[in-house]
Amino acid sequence: MTTADVLAATEAVAPALEIVDSRVRDLQITLVDTFADNAGSAGLVCGSWTPVEHTPDLAAVTVGLLIDGNKVATGGGKEVLGHPATAVAWPADALAAHGAVLDAEHVIVPGAMTTAPLISAGRNAEARFGALGSVSVSFV
Repeated sequence: MTTADVLAATEAVAPALEIVDSRVRDLQITLVDTFADNAGSAGLVCGSWTPVEHTPDLAAVTVGLLIDGNKVATGGGKEVLGHPATAVAWPADALAAHGAVLDAEHVIVPGAMTTAPLISAGRNAEARFGALGSVSVSFV
């Protein structure tokens, strides 16, 4: 599976914020713990979907992560194995080796473009992905 194959098979992309919440106390976590904890994934907030043929070059997309309006991190598509679609090709190949496939209705998060800062109740997070759009969430 190549980056081009993934893009050809992709219907749409959206800006997203992954909510990370480990069940491991004080984040004293090993690699094995990370897998057992489903990589700490607690939720996903997606912005507006854009048909893949209308998206900018995903490797060139940059993101600014803001907490309560203050920029706390930046990153870009190149941070995700050089291109987000390349990061999707890897698990697609790994699954194929075991006779499994990614289904058309799957939502796939290719990887983080920034660090995951700690955030608490009463705060807001927003990720601005340039031409791809923005997504935000409030924690109550």
